[in-house]
Amino acid sequence: MFELSEDELLGPDVRTGDLSAPWEITPHESPALTSHNVAPELVDYFSAQLHGHYMADMYLGPHHLIPTVIAQHRLISELSGQASDVLRRELLRVGTAYAAMVGWLYQDAGDLRQSAGWRAETLDMAHRAHDPQLIGYALVNKAMLRADTGDGPGVVDLATGVLADRRQLCPKVQILAMQQEAHGRSLMGDRRECERSLDEAADLTGAIDDDFAWGNAARRTPQYLDIQRATCYGRLGLHREATALWESALERQPSQSQRDIGVFQARFATALAASGEAERAVATAGNVVRLIRETGSARMKTALLGIRPAMRPWARTSHGRQVSEMLKAITA
Repeated sequence: MFELSEDELLGPDVRTGDLSAPWEITPHESPALTSHNVAPELVDYFSAQLHGHYMADMYLGPHHLIPTVIAQHRLISELSGQASDVLRRELLRVGTAYAAMVGWLYQDAGDLRQSAGWRAETLDMAHRAHDPQLIGYALVNKAMLRADTGDGPGVVDLATGVLADRRQLCPKVQILAMQQEAHGRSLMGDRRECERSLDEAADLTGAIDDDFAWGNAARRTPQYLDIQRATCYGRLGLHREATALWESALERQPSQSQRDIGVFQARFATALAASGEAERAVATAGNVVRLIRETGSARMKTALLGIRPAMRPWARTSHGRQVSEMLKAITA
C-alpha cells in the first residue's frame, strides 16, 4: 500500500500561505505510446474512473488515491498529445478534472506547495480545452486553496473574476464561485457581503442541471450551502448561529463521507466550545480524532486545532485537559 512520509503528508504550515515554492510532476516512466489512433471511447472510460475516484476519496482520504489519480492524469496527457484536435479537447477536459482532483487531494493532505502546482496545471489544461466552465472551475479551485491560507482578498479577487461574465457559466460554476466569495468575505470580516453571496448562491441551487463529472459537491452534499454558511459564521464569531446550522447539517450527512464529516465535526466542536458547551465539544472532538487517524486528512487536523482558543476558559478543567490531550495526540 502506498504511504506518504509524515513530511509529505503534512506539508507546509497552511497558515504561511506559501504557494510559490517549486513543485514538479514526476516524469512518467511507462513505455511511450506509439499509436496515433486514440480511441474516442477512452474519454468515457476516464470519466467513469473519475467518478469512482470521487467515491473512493469519501472513504479513504487523500494519501491512498494520490498515486493512482496522478498516473491516470499522466496517461490522459500522453493520449491527448496523440489525438486529433476534437478528441484532444475532450481528453483535455477530462484531464483538467483529474488535475483538479490531485490538487484537492494534496490540499487535503496539507501539502499546499504541491496543491498549488496542480491548481496551476488545472487552469492550464482548462485553457487548452477552450472550456469556459472548466476555466471558471479551475479559478474556483485556486480560490479554495487561498481560503485555506487565510487570504481573504485573494479569494474574493479570484471568485469575482469568475463571476465577471456569469452569463456564459452554468449554475453550478456560479454557485461554486459565489460560495468561495463568501468565504473570502468572511475572512475579511464582512458579514453583509458574505450573506449576499450565499443568498445569491442559494437562489441558484435548484437550477443545477449539468452532467459534468467534476465539481459536484453542491449536488452531492446535503445542506451544502448551510455548511458553507456555518463555516463563514464560525470565522465571523457567530458561534451560536453556526452551532444550529452544524447540528442540522450533520444529521443529514451520509455515513460514507468520512473526510467531510470529520472536517464538519471539527468546526462544529469549535462552535460548541465558543458557545459555552464544553462537554459536547469534547465528545465531538473525540470523534474527529478517530477520523483523523483513519483518513490521514491534514485538513481535518487543522480544522480541529482551531478549537484551542475556544477551549481556553476550560483550560484547568477536565474538559480542557481532555481536549489538550487529544490535540497532543494528533500533533505528536
